[in-house]
Amino acid sequence: MKKIISGNEAIALGFGDAGGVFASGYPGTPSTETLEEVARLGDVYCEWAANEKVALEAVIGGSIAGGRSLSTMKHVGVNVAADALLTLTYTGVNAGLILMVSDDPGMHSSQNEQDSRNYAKFAKVPMLDPANSQEAYDMVRAGFEISEQFDTPLMLRTTTRIAHAKGLVVPQEKVAPQIGEWVKDVPKYVMLPNFGKLKHVEVEARLLKLQEFAETTPLNRIEMGDTEVGIITSGVSYQHVREACPNASVLKLGLVHPLPEKKIREFAGSVKRLMIVEEMDAIFEEQIRAMGIEVEIGKNKLPLCGEINADLIRAALGDKVPEVAAPVTGLPQRPPVFCPSCAHRGLFTILSKLKCFVSGDIGCYTLGALPPMNAMHSVIDMGASISAAHGMAKVNAIAGRDEKPVAVIGDSTFFHSGITGLLSMAYNDGNALVIIMDNRTTGMTGGQENPGSGVTLQGVPTQQVEIAPLVKALGIDNVVELDAYDLKATEAAIKKGLETPGPYVLIDKNPCVLRYKVRKPAIHVDQDKCTGCRACLKVACMALGLTASGEKQKVRVDPNVCNGCGVCTQMCKFDAMHELGGDNHANL
Repeated sequence: MKKIISGNEAIALGFGDAGGVFASGYPGTPSTETLEEVARLGDVYCEWAANEKVALEAVIGGSIAGGRSLSTMKHVGVNVAADALLTLTYTGVNAGLILMVSDDPGMHSSQNEQDSRNYAKFAKVPMLDPANSQEAYDMVRAGFEISEQFDTPLMLRTTTRIAHAKGLVVPQEKVAPQIGEWVKDVPKYVMLPNFGKLKHVEVEARLLKLQEFAETTPLNRIEMGDTEVGIITSGVSYQHVREACPNASVLKLGLVHPLPEKKIREFAGSVKRLMIVEEMDAIFEEQIRAMGIEVEIGKNKLPLCGEINADLIRAALGDKVPEVAAPVTGLPQRPPVFCPSCAHRGLFTILSKLKCFVSGDIGCYTLGALPPMNAMHSVIDMGASISAAHGMAKVNAIAGRDEKPVAVIGDSTFFHSGITGLLSMAYNDGNALVIIMDNRTTGMTGGQENPGSGVTLQGVPTQQVEIAPLVKALGIDNVVELDAYDLKATEAAIKKGLETPGPYVLIDKNPCVLRYKVRKPAIHVDQDKCTGCRACLKVACMALGLTASGEKQKVRVDPNVCNGCGVCTQMCKFDAMHELGGDNHANL
C-alpha cells in the first residue's frame, strides 16, 4: 500500500521491513522521529540510550549477536560516537549495521553545521544519501545488504529536508527477521594492536572492493539530457538541481562514499561543462578535482554555508533569478523564549539579576542566553557546562579572582555526558556551582523519555534514576533541591551555593509544562495598580504584553497563553498581579 511519509518515517518503516532486530539512538533534531516511529510501529525492539556512543556500542553488540541493527543520531552525535565508529570499521559486522545520521544544513536546530560525509571518508565506511522518502526507505534494505556483503558498518545520511519532508513511498515485501549465529571470534572483534594491524589491511582492501561496487550499483546513476552542462549531485540537492535544470544531464550519487571514479570520468567526458552541487563541504569537488577532472562550477559559485536551493543553482549557472522582495525593516525583534510557565524562567530571572557567569549547555535552557535575560555566557556541547565551569574556576583561582562560575544543565544532558564532568570536578577539588534542571524529559527535541523519566521508549515502566543520590555518590557533599518558581528561595539557594567553597549542586525538580501538561489559572493584572514599570517583562514570557492605548502603556496578560506559574507576580512591587483562584506569591 502506498504511503505519504517523511524521510524519518520511511527509514523506520524500511528498518522493520528489511528484517531489523534492534535499534538504539539518542534524540536529536532532525533525526528524532525515526526511532519514535520504530517504537510506534511496534514490530522491532528499540530504545533511547543515555548518549550516542552508548547507542552505537549497543548496536554493535546487537550486530555481533546476529541481528540487523540500527543506530540513529544527529550529526553532532557522531562526534560522541566516533570512538566506537573508528574501531567498528576495523572489526566489521556479523549482521548488517547501519548508523543513521541526520545533518542540519542551515543550522535550524544545531550548534554547528558539520558535514557527516567527512566521517564516512575518515572512517573508510560506505555512505548512502537518499534524495526522497522512497529512497530513504529503499536504502535501509540496500544498506543492510551492503553492510553484510562487505563486512562493514554503513552510514545512512539524511539532511533536514529529507528527514522532515513527506513523499510517496511504495513499500517492498517485508523480510522476516533472521538472527544469525553468535560466535566468538577474537581476532575479528578484539582490537589489540597485533589484530588491528591486520584488520587495517583488510579495511583498505575492502574500500577498493567498495569502489568497484560503486561503479556498477544502481544507487549511482547517470541521467543524460542536454550535454551543455553536466551536474554531479546527491541527496536533497538532486531535487533542487532537477527543479533548476530539468533538462540537464545529471550524475546522481546515492552511494556517496566511496565515489565511482570511472563513472565520474565517463560522465565528465560526455558534457561540455561540469558542475558539482553539494550542500556544505566540497567533499565531491575536492575528490573529483584530485582525479584531474576540471570542475567549472562548484564552491567557487555555490555557498559553503547553509542550504542549497534552485535559485542558487540558477545564479551559479548565470541564469536570471526571480527578484525577491526586500525584507521589511524596522519590525520589532522577537527572540525565542521559554514556554509559558517553564520552570527555567524563574531560574534565569535570578541568574540574570545576580549577574553570574553562566556556563551553559545544550537544551531548552540555552534560550537563557537571549535577551532580555542575557544570562548564559558559553555553550559548547553536551555536558560541557560542568567541565568548562570547572576549568574556569581553576583559572580564576590561579588569577586570584573570587568569582565562582555557575554551570547549568538539564537532566537528559546530565545523564548524557554531564555525570563524568561532575565526577571530574569532585575528584579534582573543583569550585563551581552546578544547577541541574530536572524536568523528567528530553525537552528540546520534543519530550522524549530518559533515564530519569521512569519509562522506556516503548512505554514500559522502568528504573527511574534520582539525581540527588547519584550526585552524592560522585563525591559531592553539598546537594540541595530547590523550586525555581519561588524566586526568593531560588536567589537564596544560589547565593549560598556561590558563597560555599567547593562543588555545590542545586537540583530544580519541576516537570516540563508541555510534556506533562502543567496548567494553573491565568494571572490577572489590576490595571488600577499597574504603573507600567515593566519589571515583570524581564521574565520574558510570551503571555505578557502591553495595553494598546492610554497615556502610559500597562501590562496585560493573555489568559489563553498564561499557565499561571506566578513568576511574573513575584517581580511586581505594586501588588498589581494576582493568580486567579489562588494566593499571590510573596513579592521579590
